[in-house]
Amino acid sequence: MGTQHTGPDLADRIHGGWLGRIAGNMLGKPVEQGEVWTRARIDRYLRRAAALPLTDYLPEPADADEAAVLRPEWRCCVRGRIHGSCRDDDVDYAILGLHLLETHGFGFSTEQVGDLWLLRLPYLQTFTAERAAYRNLANGLKPPVTATYDNPYQEWIGALIRADVYGWTCPGDPVRAAGLARRDAVLSHTGNGVYGAMWAAALISAAFTAPTVRDALDTALTVVPASSRLARTVRRVASLHETRLPWEETLATVSEETAGLGWIHTVPNAAVLAAGLLYGDGDFTRTVALTVRGGLDTDSNGATAGSVAGVLTGAEAIPAHWREPLEDTVRSAVFGFDGVRISALAERTLRLATGGS
Repeated sequence: MGTQHTGPDLADRIHGGWLGRIAGNMLGKPVEQGEVWTRARIDRYLRRAAALPLTDYLPEPADADEAAVLRPEWRCCVRGRIHGSCRDDDVDYAILGLHLLETHGFGFSTEQVGDLWLLRLPYLQTFTAERAAYRNLANGLKPPVTATYDNPYQEWIGALIRADVYGWTCPGDPVRAAGLARRDAVLSHTGNGVYGAMWAAALISAAFTAPTVRDALDTALTVVPASSRLARTVRRVASLHETRLPWEETLATVSEETAGLGWIHTVPNAAVLAAGLLYGDGDFTRTVALTVRGGLDTDSNGATAGSVAGVLTGAEAIPAHWREPLEDTVRSAVFGFDGVRISALAERTLRLATGGS
């Protein structure tokens, strides 16, 4: 395995990844509807509530009209109302991935991922490509046909949101992390959908040892085809950032170049994520705030950005106003895991990360 952090530093970083994922997810959840909550509309909402720059969970809506277009779960996700995490697929899949590795080890098969979905995950808590694959599994199809049959969502963001646990359990070994993420992703995705998962797993793995966010991003790009649209788009964001173009202008440029793919496609979301990470520059609050303000799939992007930033800083360095409202508790639709402690999930992940393959 590559260079590894060991001892309490590793424990703190893995715990930071879990906390960051959950906090980032909660931050983005109320405005998760990309065609409604554009970047401009999110900032207008924040401005009306005197919450720019954004440094905390979203404020309550200023009026009933604004409340009507927020996700129905917003009441559990805004400042002052958070008591533990809301249930969300962005966290469910991290838990399911942990359970997969505990049950089958690092040699798990794609078929075993599917079996675990059927056993542990309610059908109506799956969406887009995952729901198509689930239906295909229930009808007796086997991977990789589960990803391609009657599935128009093959390059959407679903596999990317399942990748964190492979990064957390392979600290400093991005190639291994990407390989595990790929084995999971091909159950439901193809092309850039799979590359997004590999990239995210490698990014989180690299964050354990990389000196800077940019180094982690560069390392993560080495695990996916350089000519893929995902890689080209992430490189484009990095080059615009390098020219010192303001964050807003970088996103405006890249969103024009990825127009037409839709707000849940992997490629435009990877651009929002890369921009949040680069312009956030290792600062936890700034990273998750910029990523969610970037729009599109806000809760998924906030979750992944929070995971990377949490690994970079460690749990102790995540500001208390992000950590404390979570009350060390996760709501989950994964059978047998509802109400589990975040700290317990982190300890179980640490055991996998240090216990070998």
